[in-house]
Amino acid sequence: MSTDSRRARTRRRRGRGYLLAFAAVIGALVLVGGVGGVVSVAQGPRVTDVQVDPAAAVAASGARVILTTTQSLEKIDVSQVQVEPATPFTVDTSGRSVGIRFTLPLRDDSDYTVTVNGVKGLGAGPASTLTETFRTPPLSAFLMQRGTADGDTIFRTDLRGDAGLPVFTHEHIEDFRATANHLVISVREGDRARVIVTDLDGQNARDIALPGPGFVSNLQSADRGERIGFTFSDATLGTAGGRESKLFTASAADDAPPVEIGLNGGDVRVGDWRFVPDTDSMLVLTFDSRLLLTDAQGGNAAPLGSALSIDGIARGSSVAIVERLEGIREINLTDGSEQPLEDPVDPPGMPGRATPVPGTGAGTIRSFADIGSDGAYRATTIGHVDTDGTVRPLLEVPGTDTVLQTCVSPSGRYAAVLVAPKAVDNPFDRYQLPLPGRLQTHLVEIDSGQEVAALQGFDLSWCQVPPG
Repeated sequence: MSTDSRRARTRRRRGRGYLLAFAAVIGALVLVGGVGGVVSVAQGPRVTDVQVDPAAAVAASGARVILTTTQSLEKIDVSQVQVEPATPFTVDTSGRSVGIRFTLPLRDDSDYTVTVNGVKGLGAGPASTLTETFRTPPLSAFLMQRGTADGDTIFRTDLRGDAGLPVFTHEHIEDFRATANHLVISVREGDRARVIVTDLDGQNARDIALPGPGFVSNLQSADRGERIGFTFSDATLGTAGGRESKLFTASAADDAPPVEIGLNGGDVRVGDWRFVPDTDSMLVLTFDSRLLLTDAQGGNAAPLGSALSIDGIARGSSVAIVERLEGIREINLTDGSEQPLEDPVDPPGMPGRATPVPGTGAGTIRSFADIGSDGAYRATTIGHVDTDGTVRPLLEVPGTDTVLQTCVSPSGRYAAVLVAPKAVDNPFDRYQLPLPGRLQTHLVEIDSGQEVAALQGFDLSWCQVPPG
């Protein structure tokens, strides 16, 4: 037998051996994959990936936890989901993922647990329970001080005031607001008004183009995102007229010029206004006391009667608290229905304006003036008023001091109370938005009534409207 024929037979044997080995491997892989699939179905859906941004969840509503599993899922109902500590949320199911969207910002510096019960795959197999835990970071905020050694300064600070970091300084800052990613700062340089946009660290400053020379006031920010707005008046108002207290909106995220909100009928000068949370709408109060609900263009404003003032609209809510001649009312902006705000039971003094707490049915923060029988002002109590009128005191302010503003943190955990100490010896400055020279912002945890800190300054960035 020739050497060539022996070599050929050897190659054929090796080829058959390779094919048999390859087939065995493929078969084993198929078997393992099949067994793995059977095991996966037998065990029920399991989590393979989690997406959550705790810092974003603290800062604004709309943050999500997305759990991706090993199987395509049956639709999950909101009743199957629990979140601790409790917070409002919605649920959606898509393919192998379930998403939990928080409709309010979460509490800071807290451990959260999300549990999804009775999770089933589209195929056969038992249900399983999915659980995810995460911790939110401590909350920080921006605060302003006028008249520092370096000029008017915006600081970033923690809630204790121990880590104040100056981020922007200017010789004359009227007001500022913080959006999701920017600071929006109203300044004056002599007779000139400017609105400056910076990053949150005060860098990359640029201007929002104003309609002309004039005055900017009532600067506000939306509850999330980049929308801001302000009223503008021309520097000179002659017999020929001009812009006076006209409402403009803009985005801090681009360089587009601000858009005027054109209102119809009557006196269209704007005395007060608010963004409506989670919508493109605004609630506007005109100089002739008309209350209007308008869209982003202003042409389709819906009349809501007359009013004296807008106290606020809680984050995560469509209910506005408005003062009418007949008293303080709650107006549902989705259908125009309204009811009187629940009167406080056994109030510790004469009730003042009501600041709504984020959420639905979360009550309000109100100030109560304690006035003696001789008419002397003795103290102010800041209290939480529940929906049944129960008053729970949070902060006692002595009669020597004046309360200028109350606002509530995005999650509803803290109340911020702006106080001018020793008001008799604390004169106002000469700004367009005049304020006493010495100001303190007291932070109080609403649930416990414990004061967290007293910060030097005003315009805490939770407050979406100017003080006053």
